[in-house]
This record gives sequence, structure tokens and C-alpha cells, in this order.
Amino acid sequence: MTTPPAKPFIYHITHVDNLPAILADRALLCDAKIVARGGPAATIGFSHIKQRRLTLPVGCHPGTSVGDYVPFYFCPRSVMLYVIHRGGQGDLTYRGGQEPVLHLEADLEQAISWARGVGNRWAFTKSNAGAYYSDSWCDTSALSQVNWEAVAARQWSAPEVKEAKQAEFLVHESFPWHLLARVGVRTMQMQERVETLLEQAGLATPVQVRTEWYY
Repeated sequence: MTTPPAKPFIYHITHVDNLPAILADRALLCDAKIVARGGPAATIGFSHIKQRRLTLPVGCHPGTSVGDYVPFYFCPRSVMLYVIHRGGQGDLTYRGGQEPVLHLEADLEQAISWARGVGNRWAFTKSNAGAYYSDSWCDTSALSQVNWEAVAARQWSAPEVKEAKQAEFLVHESFPWHLLARVGVRTMQMQERVETLLEQAGLATPVQVRTEWYY
């Protein structure tokens, strides 16, 4: 167990082609809702894991599945982004590289405060929430279960570090856009594209080039 940082942030990654629908909803939606709509414009995750998450239980919220929650990592530059950077593997059909992938950042404490205020369920795991063996908690006193050193690690080839770096924060069904502090992108060209989409949607969320969030 390790001590959480003083001000932890959470990160949702998505393809820029999904942004218009997100902005129209003014929210991130869980996979279960997106699937019910016919699927996203662009999928950047493993199909078999996404399918598994639709039925994999969240232990601390009986009757719900991982796919009922909007997923966040506790860090940018995730293991999944590395797989995307390397051109994919297995049943990951996406081959478009990192540039179209956006990081949507939010403050963890603000997210939990909002969820509690509106009565929305949330949870977190200390490894990939899509794994059969993953435990979940819904109590901030248990945040030390997350290996924060592994989460922050830039080198994660050791299996135990790689697994711990994939810890997730989950928010039931939807996560409002207004809680996002900023959008991180890899290039100025993508920054301009995202800023245009935000302007068209009447939103002014900061968009920043954060090359250190990418491989």
C-alpha cells in the first residue's frame, strides 16, 4: 500500500472522432450506454475486454458491471496508450496511432464530491477493472490500496508494476463534461481541431499540448 498524492487526477482517453457525441451529451457515457446507441464513432480498446466488462461485476456495487461505469486511469501515458502507440495487438483493430487520442483530465476529489452530491455510484480498483481477479472499493480511506508509485512510473516493464499502473476509477453511467479540468493532446494540430469542436459546442475547456502524456 502507498500514500495517495496530495491532489490526484484521473484521466479518460478517447479518440477525437468520439468528441462530437461527447460534447452533444455534455458528458462521458459508459460503454453499456454507448453500445445501446450502436457503438462509438471510433473504438480504441480491445474488443474482447470491452465485451467482458459489460458483464463483469463491480464487487462493491452488487448488481452493476464494469461496463456500466465510465472508466478513468489515475495517470496519463497509460499502458493502453502504449499498446496503441505500438500499433495494437490481438483484437485491437484500431491502428491510427496516438495523435487522435485525447486525455480528458479531472480532479479526483471533485469527481467524488460531485458523485456523492448527486447520489451517483463510484468505485476504484488497484489493477485493470476488466480483469476477472480485480477487487473494487468505494471508500476514499481505501485509496492506499492503489500502488501510487506504480501509477506514476515511467518504466513499467516489471509485471507487478504494469498491472498496478492500470488501476481505474469508475463512475456509474455518466460523467459530466463540466468536471473536466482540461483536454490534453499530442500536437498543435490536434489542439486546434479540439478547440474548434469545443467552440462550436459553446464550451471553453482548456486544451493543452502535453507531449509528456504520450509515448
